[in-house]
Amino acid sequence: MPAVTQTIALTLTLSCLAIFKLPSASAFLKPSSAPNSFSPARAGSSQQLTSCLKRTITPFAMSTSTYNGENLLESMSRACSDTLGREVNLETSRGGGASGGGGASISAATDSNTGEKYFIKSASASGGGSNMLYAEYIGVKKMSETNTIKVPKPIAFGEHHGAPRDINFVVFEYLEFSGGGNGRELGQDLAKMHRVVSDNGKFGFDVDNTIGATPQPNLPWIDNWADFWIEHRLGHMLKLTGDAGLDKETINKLMSKTRELLSHNPEPSLIHGDLWGGNKGYAKVDGSIVPVIFDPATYYGDREADIAMTYVFGGFGPDFYEGYESEWPLPDGHEKRKTVYNLYHILNHDVLFGGMYLRQAQGMIDSILRM
Repeated sequence: MPAVTQTIALTLTLSCLAIFKLPSASAFLKPSSAPNSFSPARAGSSQQLTSCLKRTITPFAMSTSTYNGENLLESMSRACSDTLGREVNLETSRGGGASGGGGASISAATDSNTGEKYFIKSASASGGGSNMLYAEYIGVKKMSETNTIKVPKPIAFGEHHGAPRDINFVVFEYLEFSGGGNGRELGQDLAKMHRVVSDNGKFGFDVDNTIGATPQPNLPWIDNWADFWIEHRLGHMLKLTGDAGLDKETINKLMSKTRELLSHNPEPSLIHGDLWGGNKGYAKVDGSIVPVIFDPATYYGDREADIAMTYVFGGFGPDFYEGYESEWPLPDGHEKRKTVYNLYHILNHDVLFGGMYLRQAQGMIDSILRM
């Protein structure tokens, strides 16, 4: 397959109002032969949207630097200069590709001093975009700092104060993607990242973020994995789907069975959180093709949740799983827990798109109850 240039598009959705999910810019630019790409286009019901809007994101203090440049490019140049310790002069460049959901603008810029190219996301500071861009920045930064698997390196986050309006922005390195790479290396690198655990030994993350267009709560931190999953994942999605159309007795049985299946005491690993086939790729870095993951919904949780999601829409070959197992084998029982973890994502797709997903989720619940 010939190599293609592809702009990394970390399209973490910026608000519940972006209920119509668009493929990320990376999806637009991915080679057409990419296996099992998934880009549903059906919106959820008004009832589901209302439920989503009722969910509030835990407020958090952002470490934001404000720049008063004459325009956005000048403010971003100053932010990058502060971070990199050298003068950066950004000029508009081709390669942004598309607009992200929830009001995010995706673009690219080149430093005229060095010729280095950067990928940029920006959103109005007056909406919910600022918090969500910050959550994305923090998530990618945490993964980058592990020095295990390649992610688009976050360069700077800040706020432009001035014309045409106040805008928050995040700047990442620009990556050139190829059509394929080493799946075994991808699995090995992911396992290495999973060995990084939370400093406090708990499950959660520094901030809430989103999974697609849906708010994803990560706070407060929770000591017990089963408690975390029931409160912040399964219970959260059941609220958004009206208990998936099930009666209270069935829901209670599901909660009890889930707690039983998640009693294996996993470590709080740093995980991607949204690892379907469209959020991984292979990029040319320093003359070599290396695996890359992007568009995360980062948190500290059971590493099996990442592996489970790779099965939802496909796109990962046997070499990926062989590579992962060679680095850190999965424990007994992971096949059963895979269904528990993927129920979360199918319920989320019902929230976003409706249609067949509720029936699929109900079938998965039946399977879990029979375990």
